[in-house]
Amino acid sequence: MPNTGQSSLQPRTAQQRIAQWCWREVRSGQLWIIALALTLIFASVFALTALSSRLEQVIIKQGKDALTADLVFESSNPLPEDVTKSLQAQSNVTTAKLTRFATMAFSDSQMQLISVNAVGDSYPLQGSLTLTSQQGVTNQVKPGELWLDERLFALLDIKEGDLLAIGDSELSVSGRITEFPGLSFNPFQQMPAALMHADGIEETGAIQPGSRVRYKLFIDAPTTVLDELQASVELTPSERWRTVDSGSRTNDVFANTEQFLSLTVVVVILMAATTLVLTCQHYVSTRQQLVSMLKSMGATKQWLRRWLGIQIGILALLSILFGTGLGMLLEYGLRFSLAELLPSPLPSYGVRPFITAFLTCTLIAIPAMGIPLLRLLDTKASQVIAQSAETDKASRWLLVFVPIVPFLMAYSGNKLVWFILLGLVGLVVLLGLVSVGLVAVAQGLSAKPAYKLALSRINRSKIATGLQFGCLAFSVMLLAILWLVRTDLLSDWQRTLPADAPNAFALNIADYEKATYLGTLDAAGIDRSEAFPIIRGRLSLVNDVDAKEVQKQGSDTDAVRRELNFTWAEALPDYNDVLEGEWTESKGVSVEEQVAEALSIQIGDELTFVINSQTFVATVNSIRHVEWRDMKPNFYFIFTPDVMASIPSTYLVSFRLSDQDDDLFTELSRNHPTVSLMDIRVMGEKIQSLVGQIVWAITLLAGLAGVAGLLLIYTLLNLSLVERQSEMKLYRTLGASGKRLKNTLWIEYGVMALVASLVATIGAESVVAGVMNFGFNLSPQIHYWVWLTLPLLTMLTLAIVVQGGMRRILVPLRKG
Repeated sequence: MPNTGQSSLQPRTAQQRIAQWCWREVRSGQLWIIALALTLIFASVFALTALSSRLEQVIIKQGKDALTADLVFESSNPLPEDVTKSLQAQSNVTTAKLTRFATMAFSDSQMQLISVNAVGDSYPLQGSLTLTSQQGVTNQVKPGELWLDERLFALLDIKEGDLLAIGDSELSVSGRITEFPGLSFNPFQQMPAALMHADGIEETGAIQPGSRVRYKLFIDAPTTVLDELQASVELTPSERWRTVDSGSRTNDVFANTEQFLSLTVVVVILMAATTLVLTCQHYVSTRQQLVSMLKSMGATKQWLRRWLGIQIGILALLSILFGTGLGMLLEYGLRFSLAELLPSPLPSYGVRPFITAFLTCTLIAIPAMGIPLLRLLDTKASQVIAQSAETDKASRWLLVFVPIVPFLMAYSGNKLVWFILLGLVGLVVLLGLVSVGLVAVAQGLSAKPAYKLALSRINRSKIATGLQFGCLAFSVMLLAILWLVRTDLLSDWQRTLPADAPNAFALNIADYEKATYLGTLDAAGIDRSEAFPIIRGRLSLVNDVDAKEVQKQGSDTDAVRRELNFTWAEALPDYNDVLEGEWTESKGVSVEEQVAEALSIQIGDELTFVINSQTFVATVNSIRHVEWRDMKPNFYFIFTPDVMASIPSTYLVSFRLSDQDDDLFTELSRNHPTVSLMDIRVMGEKIQSLVGQIVWAITLLAGLAGVAGLLLIYTLLNLSLVERQSEMKLYRTLGASGKRLKNTLWIEYGVMALVASLVATIGAESVVAGVMNFGFNLSPQIHYWVWLTLPLLTMLTLAIVVQGGMRRILVPLRKG
């Protein structure tokens, strides 16, 4: 019995000893890199999946809530009578209308630009409309009622029952909008909303020629009726159908944001996975002698599997714990940076991020760790005496398909992903070839022995050297690209709002009040633009050919797909540069260069326009460059005055206000209530805040990629130093001094850092130029500072790694 108890205790002691040994292996300095690489992969996938899950739920909910009908007809012009009458005549069709416009609202002490939504008795057909007042809760707007967004009560300093001036009319505040389909979440809804009955639109006087108004007709009907209706109505450029599947600007922002996050995470995963592969390969090479010795002492494959399995378990546990924590922090940071794009409260992301991150790490780790570890298990016991050639089993490489097959299934139709991956592989090869060429040129620059020895080691194997340089330059280049893109976007934003740019716009100025309005500005000494007449219309023909047919394929202009703001003047604005032709005094039109390029418009071409069902013809007299970001009134088409002489219009003027002009702003708003006065100072602050948050998100992602990149650079240099250790012993045996060996190492890695950083700088400048030009439509620029700072930072990083590795390499030599 005692023997039985003792034998039952012995296995537990053995297990503890194996576990302690495995823990020492993890702490020894090699396996912690594997744990860190897995942690980065786990955290980045966790954060992206969590944020994407929330965005997906928000988009789906918004799509269902915002439509409020089976089908919606939208137009910038009043709804066609033939469409509304034909629908009303059908018994199985239900309709509702909404008219949306912007105007100023005035309380006794405050004013605010608001978005007014005028609805009929049947609105909404679907979704939930909840209006709350002291009398209770209702879901229908009655004539004479005015319901306000919660924000307006504080902005206008009013309470329920107070009078509020909307344009020329005064309405009593009925209560609060608790829930309104389409307004519950919209990051681009800069103006708070008000809800009134459609019968009161005319009394406000806010809708005039040139006003920005959106008319909507909501339709509930069987699918066959909806299909027939859409087929029978010929849409004009200002009209469109909307269904649940229709895209929106909000959805596009989310899609672009998610795509940017996805691409950044892919880069992080690639660098972390490369680090994982290199570290595992090196670990196996350093443990083959140990495994051979253990086998010669009687260790079985089963015992070795348990030994390696415990190490893998420890690494997995550390990666999951730290990866989950870091992933939650990263998701919080990204969510914080995009706070104004997300609703509150946010939906829960559940367990999906954890499962996705775990599966991703597992799929990557199986081939990255499995192939070298299987080779380690197959090490022969005889290798403890003499090295023998390994027979690499082809079956091990089948593990490569473990992550590749799911990847192919997930991204088989995504050309962008494949283009990026193939581009990355090609870029590594190109950077490696250029680096090898530069090193070959550098070999003849000096005749010193240490220099010759260092360069000979670098050039010993062209393939290995090219791969090493390619990976090193690629890592440095990725870090540089992320930082340069961030820098360029930030500087471009700073150029978007120059110090002297207009910060206020007055729209819908009627002809009868134009002189008074401008006189008030001039009397106050306000720097303003000229008053531009505004009317909405569309381009229909180019040289008697349908404009849609002449538009070049692939052009992204929407000038022929929607109504535009037209203006006319005696001369062109001085801030528009004329590229071709010259301004004429009659029957002429000046065209913006991008539209001219997309439609192949040339000087002398005849253009036909439709405005309020009237047709106008003008001859192209000039083509202009328009800088749309300078916050000044700009237009695609500017006509000579005679072309539009018979068209009634409103006017637009821009001007610049200072903090001391608030009283003037109030005076203009009260004396001209139907004029939409937009204070860009407030909007600019909101946009600047939003851009600042996006910059924070970019910086956060760049920091994560930076950690992955530095980890890869460290791994590459550290493994290279370890490979040099046996060579150093040989050189020392042959009589080389420690000082000379140090010099050769510094020269070798100094050349590597200089060449890799130089190639990385050239690659980064080229890639960033392409990204800025084609991705953001910005002019590329040369970053002179990066040509100095990037080599210095690379050499500094290398010096830290080499200094630490040199002690490990040369200390044994001193003892010998």
